[in-house]
Amino acid sequence: MNKQSIEQLIDQKVSSNGMIETEIKGVQLFKLTDTIECAPAVYEPSVTAIVRGGKEAIWNGKKHLYDNSQYICCTMSMPIETGAPTTTPENPLIGVYITLDTRLMTDLAIEIESASGATRVAKQGQNNQGLSTSTWNEDFTQALYQLLLLQENATDLAILEKSRLRELYYALLKGEAGYSLRRAFGVGNEIARSIEYLSSHLNETVTIEELADQIGMSRAVFHRKFKQATNMSPIQFVKSMRLNQAAMKITEGTNVNVAAMDVGYASSSQFSREFKRMYGLSPKQWGLTKTP
Repeated sequence: MNKQSIEQLIDQKVSSNGMIETEIKGVQLFKLTDTIECAPAVYEPSVTAIVRGGKEAIWNGKKHLYDNSQYICCTMSMPIETGAPTTTPENPLIGVYITLDTRLMTDLAIEIESASGATRVAKQGQNNQGLSTSTWNEDFTQALYQLLLLQENATDLAILEKSRLRELYYALLKGEAGYSLRRAFGVGNEIARSIEYLSSHLNETVTIEELADQIGMSRAVFHRKFKQATNMSPIQFVKSMRLNQAAMKITEGTNVNVAAMDVGYASSSQFSREFKRMYGLSPKQWGLTKTP
């Protein structure tokens, strides 16, 4: 089995430029033929498997390039800028986007840790940051191909969907990003839980002390572990999430002041100042240049 077989399955379903939902829970297929400049986005826990072409992501001020040699794992909600600046009709971006079922992933991560007696110590080269990559291997390729085949038969889909997803998740947990996934979904996933809470309360004032108390850590330990997981301080993380969400809302046509209030800014001047510092444009300029 190889990536070309997966690309053929995608081509059968996605005939034009764009992304489509499949009947498989959390699975979307995409094919892009137009150049897309990097723009603010918020990644949810997910896996992006590129079978052809490449994409770019910027997070915490650093640029990362991805192609079909690796798949991308996002283990927690992350503020990011992403695009496909090298995509053309002759060199399209083709792949699969899978939103992770957190309950299924948590159950499997804990089951694996229990069965293997896994420790919480990272091996050299492993990390637990929110965005990581893993080299494609035969296990992942086979599991993804078998999952996508379910689209061809409604009975197979109804009977086998959960087991095929479980096989794919198992391949993820055994891959190079497995340590990050186990840290996010297995025993001791306190930072991932605090990020999930933050992401759903962006329009509220939440202090570091409250977050640390919620998961039973001191402020100093929480701050250190949070930065290890996201490469950002909690304050930087919240600001990036808020501004990315606001930029996305403005791009969709939301009024600037409404977008600011929606993500928790009480001061329009502070919002404009921080927005321009991050994106190089004022919110109004952003709306004029980015709104379709």
